[in-house]
Amino acid sequence: MATRIRQKAEKRQKNKDTRPYARANHVRMSSSKVRIVLDLIRGKKASYAVAMLENMPDSTAKETLNVLKSAIANAENNKGMNVENLVVAECYANGGPVLKRIHYAGKGSANRILKKTSHITVVLDEVVGG
Repeated sequence: MATRIRQKAEKRQKNKDTRPYARANHVRMSSSKVRIVLDLIRGKKASYAVAMLENMPDSTAKETLNVLKSAIANAENNKGMNVENLVVAECYANGGPVLKRIHYAGKGSANRILKKTSHITVVLDEVVGG
């Protein structure tokens, strides 16, 4: 049985994604709003994506920019990649935990307020020759 566990662990290690990435958890923004910004930078060069996000008036662009800059720094320092060849391979926002609050209303009733959070992930890849 222990051999099978070791074999599974080796297979997982072999199939592990080695691309540089960065993740921001529990960001106090709805994931649907973050996805709108992420759709704009997916597939673009990293330097172009940074320029786009810096000039966007959207509040989600600031959080996405921080994650993108972190992914670029991870690629440069940890993986030794050239910053000029980096491309945003994947970027996605998953829903995080929801903070549930109550707003008291008239006649003894209450309204539920859902404060949504999201987990933002940006994965970069290096394109050789272009």
